[in-house]
Amino acid sequence: MPEWLRRPVGKASEISTVQKIIKQRQIHTICEEGRCPNRGECYAQKTATFLLMGPICTRACGFCQVDKGHAPMPLDPQEPEKIAESVNLLGLEYVVLTSVARDDLADQGAGWFATTMAAIRKTNPNTQIEVLTPDFWGGRATDLEVAEMQRQRIATVVAAQPACFNHNIETVKRLQGPVRRGAKYERSLQVLQVVKQLNPQIPTKSGLMLGHGETESEVIEAMQDLRTVDCDRLTLGQYMRPSLEHLPVQKYWTPAEFEHLGAIARAMGFSHVRSGPLVRSSYHAGEAV
Repeated sequence: MPEWLRRPVGKASEISTVQKIIKQRQIHTICEEGRCPNRGECYAQKTATFLLMGPICTRACGFCQVDKGHAPMPLDPQEPEKIAESVNLLGLEYVVLTSVARDDLADQGAGWFATTMAAIRKTNPNTQIEVLTPDFWGGRATDLEVAEMQRQRIATVVAAQPACFNHNIETVKRLQGPVRRGAKYERSLQVLQVVKQLNPQIPTKSGLMLGHGETESEVIEAMQDLRTVDCDRLTLGQYMRPSLEHLPVQKYWTPAEFEHLGAIARAMGFSHVRSGPLVRSSYHAGEAV
């Protein structure tokens, strides 16, 4: 692994503060489930990205460390309140809520996002909430019927007024199949487009993990596609293989290459860009406010 991808773990005492709060309440963070390389830094700053609806995903993306392949857990009816309590204990002014894909639920979990946001605001009215959602696509109806259901699910989250609506396309168009099993490039662009149609005032955000074999021109094309649907914010980071069971890294992009792509993104009109090897979707998310 290149030197620029190595970073200190962080102080154990500071990290354990967040871990203790999370484990005591039996809630989850993508920091742990996804083995984020920045979790030491974020925990030291008493921040975390909460993972809603359990740690088991109904999708099988080739890059993701989150558990999958067996039945997801029943929803914990106390989870929204537990997360709200954790936000209060950590004194968070900006929080990110994400989730596993829950294709088994009637609304794909959209209502759970709204419920959790309401619980946080009840005890933390000044905390701003960013959401990082799945595509809310599921069911066995016709494409037209499912598209309408997807729009309704997105509308549920938009009505809860998030500070930012994030949905990642993860990789370039050509590589969607092997990297994002069960997801589609156009479908993800549609999520971001629908958010803007429903409420143009809500900033939208998306991200790509580089290193799957994409070319620079393909990354630029993906960024252009995001701007076409009025995506406001962008993150670009390096894919790091979680285990031998996951897709191998095809290339380690250098910090200079990330800086170059970031400059191109800013020139395209993205209002906030984070581009670097260790950048992740929620890394320093509140800085865009």
